[in-house]
Amino acid sequence: MSTSLNQHFTPWALLKFAFPSIIMMIFMSLYTIVDGIYISRFLGSNALSSLNIVFPVINVVIAIATMLGTGGNAIISKYLGEGKNQKARECLTSFTVIGLAVSILLLILTQVFLIPICRILGSTDILLADCQAYLSTSLMFAPACMLQTLFQSYLVTAGMPALGLFLTIGAGILNAVLDYVLILVFPMGITGAALATGIGQSVPAIAGLFFFLLSRKGLYFTRFRLHGKELLMACYNGSSEMVTQLSNAVITFLFNIILLDLAGENGVAAITILLYGQFLFNGFYLGFSIGISPIVGFQYGAQNRKQLRSIYKTSFLFVAASSVLMTLAAVATSTLLVSIFTHDPETFALADAGFRIFAINFLFSGINITSSGFFTALSNGRVSAIISFLRTLVFIVLSLLILPRFLGVTGAWLAIPVAEFLTLVLTLGMHQTYFRKPGERNYLL
Repeated sequence: MSTSLNQHFTPWALLKFAFPSIIMMIFMSLYTIVDGIYISRFLGSNALSSLNIVFPVINVVIAIATMLGTGGNAIISKYLGEGKNQKARECLTSFTVIGLAVSILLLILTQVFLIPICRILGSTDILLADCQAYLSTSLMFAPACMLQTLFQSYLVTAGMPALGLFLTIGAGILNAVLDYVLILVFPMGITGAALATGIGQSVPAIAGLFFFLLSRKGLYFTRFRLHGKELLMACYNGSSEMVTQLSNAVITFLFNIILLDLAGENGVAAITILLYGQFLFNGFYLGFSIGISPIVGFQYGAQNRKQLRSIYKTSFLFVAASSVLMTLAAVATSTLLVSIFTHDPETFALADAGFRIFAINFLFSGINITSSGFFTALSNGRVSAIISFLRTLVFIVLSLLILPRFLGVTGAWLAIPVAEFLTLVLTLGMHQTYFRKPGERNYLL
């Protein structure tokens, strides 16, 4: 396994190594998107709004899993780079067991407090039944969601990105088929959509468990030992990625409340469609960050500065160029993308106009996401957390609280582009300090 990380990475080799993770994250994004398409087209805009109302709770599960996955990955790959293979295996085991335990606790708490949670998140009387049905069913699969997210990162570090890709594609296809069966053939409504997603998540979760249990090469499960220091460090390193997911929950909640006031249930359905577009486009860069993370962590642990410089240059040239292309593609295909989700005239008009404005954020988000992931891989959780916290919470909250007051619905569509631009300014300053300016803090010199 270490051989695949301990090699000279040409630009092509780096992109080839990251490619499975990119596709994997895109398919992960498609889980929710496919649900949204079936729900909106066959169950209506109110059902789509219900999904978005309760999605913040699911974000909490994903947030904790992402923290342990990306933050733990930095520690595991660093230990592998230092030749401490047994310690890397023990950390893998510890992080997985703890993540599984937390997901079970969240499952129990959600079932006990189901109705109050739906109400707090903004459910109206019209949406309450669908909110309860989707959230209750989805959280029954919280352990599968947790394990799937963890194994996205750990399979890459284990030198098996292709396996992770295969499992995710298979799970995505199963999810789409089950959406059709459980919504149209057996009319289970929004509960069927939640079941389809949960069963799909179970495939990579169970397969990943078997892989790490049965493998005896490179990374695999060993006897459980609680590594408290490493656990805290994983949480610290991965806090930026956790903040991103938790912030998604907060921002989704704020969008829902603001758009319910400005445009009613159709406004919530419209922002749901826009956020699905963001999942898909940003999933590309999240996958790229996950793909290069073990390489960066390994080379950092091995103190190979020359290789780190090459990886850094290749990574951000690729991200900058692709960001421009993806933004142009998003604007050009906005009407087509929105039409896939809905034919409701009011929802369509809101979402179509909004997506053209909203898509501007893709010019900036790729560099911001990759920068945060790069600092996480270098075990600099502080800088990574600062970027993520300001990007995904502070700047967006301020934009949402200020812009709609003066610009109405247009201000809501502009909130994320403005937040991403402000974050880019901050991120470029961090690059100057840690990657370009000579000094002790420079990782590349």
